Amino acid sequence: MGKGIEGGGHHSEVTAKDYTDPPPAALIDFEELTKWSLYRASNAEFIATLLFLYITVATVIGYKSQVDPAKNADACGGVGILGIAWAFGGMIFILVYCTAGISGGHINPAVTFGLLLARKVSLIRAVMYMVAQCLGAICGVGLVKGLQKSYYVRYGGGANELADGYSKGVGLGAEIIGTFVLVYTVFAATDPKRNARDSHVPVLAPLPIGFAVFMVHLATIPITGTGINPARSFGAAVIYNKEKAWDDQWIFWVGPFIGAALAAAYHQYVLRATAIKALGSFWSNPNV
Repeated sequence: MGKGIEGGGHHSEVTAKDYTDPPPAALIDFEELTKWSLYRASNAEFIATLLFLYITVATVIGYKSQVDPAKNADACGGVGILGIAWAFGGMIFILVYCTAGISGGHINPAVTFGLLLARKVSLIRAVMYMVAQCLGAICGVGLVKGLQKSYYVRYGGGANELADGYSKGVGLGAEIIGTFVLVYTVFAATDPKRNARDSHVPVLAPLPIGFAVFMVHLATIPITGTGINPARSFGAAVIYNKEKAWDDQWIFWVGPFIGAALAAAYHQYVLRATAIKALGSFWSNPNV
């Protein structure tokens, strides 16, 4: 103990950072377009979003079929809103676990946007991911419609729409807050500082992310059907293609992107105090 305090070298070791922040990603890196890893990661995002939309939309359609009064069904039957929320949260847990080592497991343009703002991914990678996610969502919902077309059309196609009785402002607010919770959780679960200092409490990153999706769905299904993922809302709107779904579509892009931006700013500049640290390094640098 005494040696650690007395010796200058030992003291510096004690006070040194016990974690390493990865360097910021280049904003535009055209060399990335020549790397197979980018296309492999984009493919992983495409397939993951396809599977995500197929399972979750099929769950929504199945639930509505199970409680349809026209079929003399039990109004309390089916998986219920709780089951739908579990389907969304559980699939995110599974798919983030499967793809985290390949693409980072975004499966959501809002998550990708937040990580872009925090310089965790390049602009080129972010655009590739978002395109792959939207295409995957369209294909996933298309698969649901192709396998059960009559049910799909009859029960709303799993499309996100603002519920009756709620204003567009309320819907937008719900999407902003819901996406903030999700993206904030993503940053917290993948923070190298936390992983280093809380290593005695191992945390499987996909688990809190999946739970965040689950909890947000419980709160916002009655309001917007829960978007918090522009690809999910866009894919369902493209295949369902009804006026109401398109009229409300802007809410499911603007809200998640604002929520993601706020979460990125809060984590990077408030919790991690990136700007303050940078300013401190500037003033303490004798060469400046």
